[in-house]
Amino acid sequence: NIISGKEWKGEFHNKKKNGELYWEYAHISPIINLKGEITHIVSIKEDITERKKMIDELILAKEKAEESDLLKSAFLANMSHEIRTPMNGILGFTSLLLEPELSDETKEAYIQIIHQSGERMLNTVTDIVEISKIEAGIVEVKNSMININKGVESILNFFQPQAQKKGLILSFDNKIQESNLIVNSDKNKFESILTNLIKNAIKYTDKGKITVSDCINNGFIEFCINDTGIGVPKFRKKAIFNRFEQADIADTRVFEGSGLGLAIAKSYVKMLGGKIWVESVEGEGSQFYFSIPYTPELKEPAEITIETTNGVMEGQVKNLKILIVEDDETSDLLITTILEEFGSELLHAKNGLEAIELCRNNPNLDLILMDIKMPEMGGYETTQQIREFNKDVVIIAQTAHALTGDREKSIEAGCNDYISKPINMTQLHELIKKHYNR
Repeated sequence: NIISGKEWKGEFHNKKKNGELYWEYAHISPIINLKGEITHIVSIKEDITERKKMIDELILAKEKAEESDLLKSAFLANMSHEIRTPMNGILGFTSLLLEPELSDETKEAYIQIIHQSGERMLNTVTDIVEISKIEAGIVEVKNSMININKGVESILNFFQPQAQKKGLILSFDNKIQESNLIVNSDKNKFESILTNLIKNAIKYTDKGKITVSDCINNGFIEFCINDTGIGVPKFRKKAIFNRFEQADIADTRVFEGSGLGLAIAKSYVKMLGGKIWVESVEGEGSQFYFSIPYTPELKEPAEITIETTNGVMEGQVKNLKILIVEDDETSDLLITTILEEFGSELLHAKNGLEAIELCRNNPNLDLILMDIKMPEMGGYETTQQIREFNKDVVIIAQTAHALTGDREKSIEAGCNDYISKPINMTQLHELIKKHYNR
């Protein structure tokens, strides 16, 4: 272009004398004499390396923002599905229950569907709240001595009914010889990691088996959840640990769930100082691995064993004087119904101030069910004030927050125990037995 006598403007990758590459914008003009010959070339140049870098970063940020918008849109669509679907089951079958002349078998089937729909929606809400806390950086690690083998066996026992319902074999291959493997770690986070991975394995496995195994490797305890499910495509092995990732999958075979379980597990493994990864062959199954640091502890943590028979307590507790502190009428009615068989007298308070007054007027109270979030005065402050004049009454915190760390906050405030909403009747029965059937 220059040799033909024309100007040239543009940018190009140039090289310095030291070999370093840089971007340059140049305006180059030929100088032509009277004979029409090019005698010189005038070049005005500008180093635009930083500008190019900034533009590249802006483009990358724009692409990430667009990707984030797509994920958020997909996530919101998935959340709408995951909330509306169980709500459809709850509201729909509740309406059907009002129909006259339903057989007992039909009523039982409808109630079971309503219960399952409620559990599904609760899992979705729990995942959303937990990932929000992780994103906000307000999740703390609280280590304690935990028995790894007993923890694994307890979780496997919990999932056995689900596995058996699908015809799956769920087992524990303990490769560690030590029967009581005690480590110092965060019990809640460890159980959450294992729960999410087993839940995923059951969800994506239609036949065969799921095996949980552990071993000690270079100062870490390594866990493997091996399934014979649908597997993970190669191009998705890293992506599956990203939050909301399931929501962005265009698949003809849709699985229920928030798509947050693996993201939560990854975050918790990192907090505990370990690693998480997956090996998989599409169509043949997956092996999800995670590790946590192994620091042996000599003492086994004290455990309280609560024996139940088909969910009903042995040696029923009777004639308790109970105060229910709850501002929500529906929750108050539910707790009242659950506790009627234990209480000779049930008192009610709608806020902390009423609760304190009732406690002062009834020093012989046996049990308080304390809601945490209430108008005028919350449950933590109410408990602290009650403890100033009554240190003996058993106080069980009950809250719909149900976040990691809420149990510890309740105990610090002076509560004896904690239960999360929606309140499970069997669990509440067990807590009462724990404190009164010693």
